Amino acid sequence: MAQKLKIVAVSGGLQRPSRTLALVEQLLEGLTDAVPADVRLVELGAIVPRFGHIVQRPQLPAEIEAILRDIESADLLLVASPIYRGSYTGLFKHLFDFVHHEALVDVPVLLAATGGSDRHALAIDHQLRPLFSFFQAHTLPIGVYATDKDFVDYQVGSEALRARIALAVERAVPVLRQRSQRAVSAPLLALI
Repeated sequence: MAQKLKIVAVSGGLQRPSRTLALVEQLLEGLTDAVPADVRLVELGAIVPRFGHIVQRPQLPAEIEAILRDIESADLLLVASPIYRGSYTGLFKHLFDFVHHEALVDVPVLLAATGGSDRHALAIDHQLRPLFSFFQAHTLPIGVYATDKDFVDYQVGSEALRARIALAVERAVPVLRQRSQRAVSAPLLALI
């Protein structure tokens, strides 16, 4: 019997409506259709006023500390950022600067990004992947990048993007099922 997984999604967009948020919601829908999961969606734009000016974790308000604990205890992180000038946003990075450097070891991370054009598509591999490699997280091999033309009225409108989302979910599911099975068997092994 599989255990319900904890998926924490961080949408790095700073405004609403947001193409980044629309992408995250589509990925979450695919993941939760495939595996039983509890989901925590963190919208960066909504919380920035409460942490953007703070530089040390002990000074964070309880709400942001709770978000960090959720990130640090996730079975899967889904992270997405709009790409500006070839990289994720500074406030996206600022949030992850508070995450303990050993909290994400071996945690699966599904990477996603949005940008104005195809010129930024490599930001997933050249910016996001190294950030989560620092944490020794297990970045999943298929990331999802979308451009403005993939959306209609801030909703996924491109069949190619839908196919990429489906592929990312398909490749993530075996990793998640394995993680779920390990979580179920760990307490049993402790009894032996």
